[in-house]
Amino acid sequence: MMTRLTGLDVSNASLYDGASALAEAVLMAVRSHKTSRRVLVPKSVHPVYRSVAVTTVKNQGIEIVELDYDPATGRTVLPADPGAFAGLVIPQPNFFGVLEDVHALTDWAHGKGALAIALVNPTALAVLEAPGKWGGKGADIAVGEGQPLGAPLASGGPYFGFMCCRQDFVRQMPGRIVGRTVDLDGKPGFALTLQAREQHIRRSKATSNICTNQGLVVTAATQYMALLGPQGLAKVASNSHANTVALADRLATIAGVTRAFASPFFHEVVLKLADNAKDVLRALRAQGILGGLDISGWYPELGPAILVCVTETKTGADLDHYAQQMERILSKRREAPPCAYKSRPE
Repeated sequence: MMTRLTGLDVSNASLYDGASALAEAVLMAVRSHKTSRRVLVPKSVHPVYRSVAVTTVKNQGIEIVELDYDPATGRTVLPADPGAFAGLVIPQPNFFGVLEDVHALTDWAHGKGALAIALVNPTALAVLEAPGKWGGKGADIAVGEGQPLGAPLASGGPYFGFMCCRQDFVRQMPGRIVGRTVDLDGKPGFALTLQAREQHIRRSKATSNICTNQGLVVTAATQYMALLGPQGLAKVASNSHANTVALADRLATIAGVTRAFASPFFHEVVLKLADNAKDVLRALRAQGILGGLDISGWYPELGPAILVCVTETKTGADLDHYAQQMERILSKRREAPPCAYKSRPE
């Protein structure tokens, strides 16, 4: 199912989560490239993912080079002279929810002799072009977080990462890989393969120390995709996008709310506020609304800004309630007089 979504040849049997999957893809790109130990990662990749990647690879002499984004569009800006590098991470959509020009980015990376690493939302792949079809040759590796595939969050999890790649790079792929074979009677069967470089033997030549087996949550995701089918998954993605567009358009009519980027997006959008983002989200939460994520600390250049996500589960009434409460809260805060603080007596 994952190879079908990503348009690539091989999928492994999961990683810890999307962040560690990205870190493993960076290591994999360096192993495959062999000459450069630099990987380009846009600042529009999730800040936590970037932090995990740096923590994983920094003591191995691998350099993560961050790329800026265009303040008008939120898309990645390619450097004029990047120097030698092993891979380029291409988020689709990126952390801002913005859709990148994946074809141009993939061809640019390949033109520089580097690997193209797709960092993708699996739900979005039901309606967007598969990484295996990006550019002239397609992405080389695709990773991401599998949680959107029918795994409800509870107490901080569960998460599971996925990784797919082209057949050319299968021997550099970490994690468990299942191969199809036949027995002595010619009957088809399945077995773990290419594991000699992993946990079992020859550990000094291991591609990774990954030894997770998230069979339960992967089985749940498999059932989710099987029950929905391609058309159902595409409907989930389309409804999520339509709900986000509807909410973003409604909020943009409210004084003190503006879209941060003028670009197409999937089911997340960045909104700039004319007030303290943390205070506004706290006021929304008091009304039973999870209003979004305050990203001001990660991207101070955006000012007070929140990342809002809408899924297929939300109704028109839900969107109206959110917009009405946002308008009420911002209006009330504009009208409130400034607090007068009295000095404490000596």
